[in-house]
Amino acid sequence: MADRKSSASSRPTVRRKERAEPEAKKDEEPAKEAEVSETETPKENGAAADATNGEKPEPMELPPFEIITGNRIDPFFFKFQFKNVEYSSGRNKTFLCYLVDQGPGADGLLRGYLEDEHTGSHAEEAFFQQVLPSCDPACKYTITWYVSSSPCAACAGKLAEILESRKTVRLSIFSARLFEWEEPAIQAGLKALAAAGCKLRMMKPLDFNYTWDTFVENDDQQFTPWEDCQENYEYYQEKLADILQ
Repeated sequence: MADRKSSASSRPTVRRKERAEPEAKKDEEPAKEAEVSETETPKENGAAADATNGEKPEPMELPPFEIITGNRIDPFFFKFQFKNVEYSSGRNKTFLCYLVDQGPGADGLLRGYLEDEHTGSHAEEAFFQQVLPSCDPACKYTITWYVSSSPCAACAGKLAEILESRKTVRLSIFSARLFEWEEPAIQAGLKALAAAGCKLRMMKPLDFNYTWDTFVENDDQQFTPWEDCQENYEYYQEKLADILQ
């Protein structure tokens, strides 16, 4: 996100005097004002003032973004972040909606969502850190994700390692968009993930409708797919099939 800096005029500004004043009085004003301009420096901002005094301003340290968790997503964020457009300008985070079936005897399904800012742990990795940090070897876990974007190369590799080490975990990932699918590293990561047993598929219009009903604060409003939702699904599904073949 450059500040404009105004330069001081080389000609001092002098207010007009009344005609009745002596001429000598007028000649004294510019000299006085020029003297002030030589001794004082306008302070346009704190950084410029500190630089003049030989002091460097201390950089502001911003807190890191944290993983956001919840049960239901704001409808505006859902419609923007999950829209399966080809060019995802402005969509610099991942929303991950999850369902976890822990098998017979468990207290129902685990359900919720994670949101990241792509600055720390990504949502995919955070799921296995916060939602399911450990697995009972005696239980079979069936995990379903509906994500706004498919995993990056690093996350795909980590997920493949988790699936290979936790044999009782079955993971299905339904993605609204493919993340940088033309990159060789991304393609290799998705192939490794599929080889580890993960089911990969793009979200169909029915999936968007289900996600809206299950994970969005919809106020009982029905989901209306955007005009090219089906067409974009077919486009991405074809690209994913080419990668995984």
